[in-house]
Amino acid sequence: MLGLLGKGIKKIFGTKSDKDLKLLYPYVDKINSEFDKLSSISDQELRDKTVSFKEKISANTKKVSDQIKSLKEDYINEKEQNIELKEEILDKIDKLSVEEKEIIENTLNEILPEAFAVVKETARRFSVNKKITVKAEDFDYNLASIKDNVKIEGKNAVWINKWSAAGAEIEWNMIHYDVQLIGGVVLHQGKISEMATGEGKTLVATLPAYLNALSDKGVHIVTVNDYLAKRDAEWNAPIFEFHRLTVDCIDKYSPNSQERIDAYNCNITYGTNNEFGFDYLRDNMVREKKELVQRELNFAMVDEVDSVLVDEARTPLIISGPIPKGDDHEFFDLKPRISKLVDLQRKLVTGYLSEAKKLIEQKDEENGGRALFRAFRGLPKYKPLIKYLSESGIKSIMQNTENYYLQDNSKLMPEADEPLYYTIEEKNNSIQLTDKGIDVITSEGDDPNFFIVPDIGVEIDEIEKKYSKKEDVVEKKGALINDYSLKTKRIHTINQLLKAYSLFEKDQEYVVMDGKVKIVDEQTGRIMEGRRYSDGLHQAIEAKENVTIEDATQTYATITLQNFFRMYNKLSGMTGTAETEAGELWEIYKLDCVVIPTNKDIVRNDMQDKVYKTLKAKFNAIINEIIELKDQGRPTLVGTTSVEISELLSRMLSIKKIKHQVLNAKQHAREAEVVAEAGKPGAVTIATNMAGRGTDIKLTEESREAGGLAIVGTERHESRRVDRQLRGRAGRQGDVGSSQFFVSLEDNLMRLFGSDRMTKIMDRLGIDDDEVIQHSMITKSIERAQKKVEENNFAIRKRLLEYDNVMNSQREVIYKRRKNALNGERLDVDILNMFYDTCEDIVLSSKESNNFDEFKLNIFGILGFDFDMNKDDFEKNDSNLISSDLYDSLLNNYNSKNEIIKSAALPVLKRIYKEKGATVKKILIPFTDGKKQIGVACDLENSIETDADLLITEMQKIITLSTIDLNWKEHLREMDDLKQSVQSAVYEQKDPLIIYKFEGFELFKIFIAKVNKDTVSFLTSSQIPVKDPDQVKEAQVKRQSNDYSTNKEESRSLLSGNKQSSDDGIKSEPIKSNKIYGRNSKVSVRYENGSVIKDVKYKKVESDLNDEKCVIIND
Repeated sequence: MLGLLGKGIKKIFGTKSDKDLKLLYPYVDKINSEFDKLSSISDQELRDKTVSFKEKISANTKKVSDQIKSLKEDYINEKEQNIELKEEILDKIDKLSVEEKEIIENTLNEILPEAFAVVKETARRFSVNKKITVKAEDFDYNLASIKDNVKIEGKNAVWINKWSAAGAEIEWNMIHYDVQLIGGVVLHQGKISEMATGEGKTLVATLPAYLNALSDKGVHIVTVNDYLAKRDAEWNAPIFEFHRLTVDCIDKYSPNSQERIDAYNCNITYGTNNEFGFDYLRDNMVREKKELVQRELNFAMVDEVDSVLVDEARTPLIISGPIPKGDDHEFFDLKPRISKLVDLQRKLVTGYLSEAKKLIEQKDEENGGRALFRAFRGLPKYKPLIKYLSESGIKSIMQNTENYYLQDNSKLMPEADEPLYYTIEEKNNSIQLTDKGIDVITSEGDDPNFFIVPDIGVEIDEIEKKYSKKEDVVEKKGALINDYSLKTKRIHTINQLLKAYSLFEKDQEYVVMDGKVKIVDEQTGRIMEGRRYSDGLHQAIEAKENVTIEDATQTYATITLQNFFRMYNKLSGMTGTAETEAGELWEIYKLDCVVIPTNKDIVRNDMQDKVYKTLKAKFNAIINEIIELKDQGRPTLVGTTSVEISELLSRMLSIKKIKHQVLNAKQHAREAEVVAEAGKPGAVTIATNMAGRGTDIKLTEESREAGGLAIVGTERHESRRVDRQLRGRAGRQGDVGSSQFFVSLEDNLMRLFGSDRMTKIMDRLGIDDDEVIQHSMITKSIERAQKKVEENNFAIRKRLLEYDNVMNSQREVIYKRRKNALNGERLDVDILNMFYDTCEDIVLSSKESNNFDEFKLNIFGILGFDFDMNKDDFEKNDSNLISSDLYDSLLNNYNSKNEIIKSAALPVLKRIYKEKGATVKKILIPFTDGKKQIGVACDLENSIETDADLLITEMQKIITLSTIDLNWKEHLREMDDLKQSVQSAVYEQKDPLIIYKFEGFELFKIFIAKVNKDTVSFLTSSQIPVKDPDQVKEAQVKRQSNDYSTNKEESRSLLSGNKQSSDDGIKSEPIKSNKIYGRNSKVSVRYENGSVIKDVKYKKVESDLNDEKCVIIND
């Protein structure tokens, strides 16, 4: 009824898509009208259109630009250190900058039809002409020296329509059609353009890229991998370069290199989402302005926007470095205990399952249901259990038992869990050790409290009561805190090992290659190099798989992609599958999703899902379907969700002697070869989601005549977008094709979120295992299950965003201060504010305790001078008045000190310039506060010309940056620790997020106060410790060398357990021995379960070594 009502309302009022397109079609008419006018103009006139566009933008912004320039000069010339006046000027500059952006955007909207027409006409001329001739300019001469498609003939530049892209020669043959013009308008408007697979999103991007590049503010085109970034940059470059716009790809160059800086300074810059994000973090770690690679983040177009802004939105980019004792862990030590525990649990669950079968067969559903429920709580992914639950009526028995134990807020659940060693909550992916499990892992001879965390509050109270001596109390408290820390870490290690053994399966969530655990992307099926699960989980899996456990690292800088892309002035995206996530994209990014019609109608036949009771029946049906399609001469793409399933199907086809190809994470190197063969008649290709996003399967004429590409989905993915991506491989640009998904009630999606009603109906109808149900209602029920998962995943992402927003607000404050210091323009205002805040903190803390002696001592210790104030004035005067007087005195003292430094330094600088000025350009001058020393590099000639003012500015900059960086690193570690520690608040019925926000704010206040105090203390006490010119060294010009690694945490969905990756990024080799052993040589080996055999003859373990069941270890 509701569905019919909804259809009626849509028919009367129209859909959102109808309304969107109604507003967009007039643009198409305007663009095509302008396009028709351009056919009569010369190539040179077409090229000069770009100049006229730029001149129009410049003319419209001239008034505001001149005002900004004038205000900046006023700011520089303002010699009085008046905070209010300087901040007033800066506020005016900021407001005018916003106004300038609005003027530019309005001008771009005004010239949009003509600009889009220019790009379309350029594409047409390259398509219909072998070459285009224009008057040669310096720009052409430079390109001709490095590119083959530009030739200089006399005074003319000849642009050829053939060039190299991704290592292959292409001939331009594309012209924008109307729906692509609509997509381009949508992108320019800062929205998401949803275009079906094969509709030419790469070409669409040329339209808004050209238009927005006219402002010279920079355009970033973001792709999901470096191959696409490099290919698209080379493919489209001549279209832009013909109009004198520069194009490059950042992924072609190493980080912090001059080439990468040049790439960012281009009008249009291609690159991957990861590299754009990492460059932002790197820029906030440099000490010199010339090392910055990025300019202001102006406009970004994100290809496959749903993948980047939804699937990877909560994925942190992390720059990390080594920490002391990073290899200090207990994973290998505790692994044998967990291996034993898991074996015992499996035996116990097997016993309960057998018991349940007997009791249920005897009609004792109460006791049988309890045994079955305990088996489910112990190992929900146990395959014999899953198979038994798919039998008629069995799942209902277990659900009745579960409902009994869940009543009254799970009051009776401990009774059900008591016999188990640990319990698994599969839906929220948590594991809880029981008392019985703790007893097992606490081996004989161990302290019975080996895994029991002490109650800090109670224990400290006991210590204070028991011991009277202060020294004893301090010692006992220290020992208690160490014990608490050790046991907390130990329990965490145990929990991660349990997760590794019970919830993560090899060849599903990860593969082991080259002695390393590598994560498989659930969305694409590709190996994600460099990514690691978070929070020690990856180390636990490494221990489980008996490979080298990599060292822990410390975070130096981090940001999620979600928060990075929200920093752009304008953001847009394109994909074929964003509509299902439109709500999330609007709520988080304020990105509206506009569905663009296809150029040709889709004729693909999307059939209703075929549903079977068991996995076995489903896979048999899939094999029969493949044989039938092959006999018809149709190419078949079999989509799977994991490496394991792709290999299972491959074995089944091999038994049937059916020729086929396999494409999964283990064969990713053969991707191009496999895809090239996939469109031929009768070809069978088994692929994980690797064959989804971005894969173009080209059909032969024979394949089209046979019925086109047949998509066979072996399972419904938790995300409807991934299913749509797989379907989209067939029926591209009007091709024929079909798609058919096969589902079983034993699939993860159906087990966890499928309709129980469907199970009951199949039981009631007495459907056999091999019988199939196929109906539109069934398909809709499955899609509702997918929607449940998507909603849960959205809730998880929103929750994680709340955590990251705390860090992001702090990051914005501190990175803004860093930027001010690097650029130098606003540094003096920041320093004056630090001076005042520090003075205020000193006064308020002393007034609160009414301690005049502390007041005087803090002034002398922090500010470095003796403040003239007596005790009576301190006690009777208001805090604000004292703070103001102290600030004035501090400022006078600081300026006087700097004048002394300048007068002492200037003669030395002049002497160096006289003696070495011809060869020495930059010098390194040491500054010290009496405790530590910092070298300040500055230009020798400019320092003399400014009477050493430059020296003071550089000193302020370096001290500010050094203090921020040192304290920020420690603050990040404290925030990481806080995020872990607040999770225990759930046991006290408190929201960890609220506590995290409150405590995080308090930590940040402490951090800012410490940065201010440390910076002010160094600045006010700094002196140059050398006076002899011979002691002043030349500054060495070298690019910063960083001892850190960049890596990306892994984020997972609800079905995969909401797992994330860690910041462990140090690459290491697997355990191995380079020694050559004789067959009778004695060796010691460690097996997969952690057991060690010592002094065994090599020949006895040789086969196990060859099969990688064990490794040789050094005694």
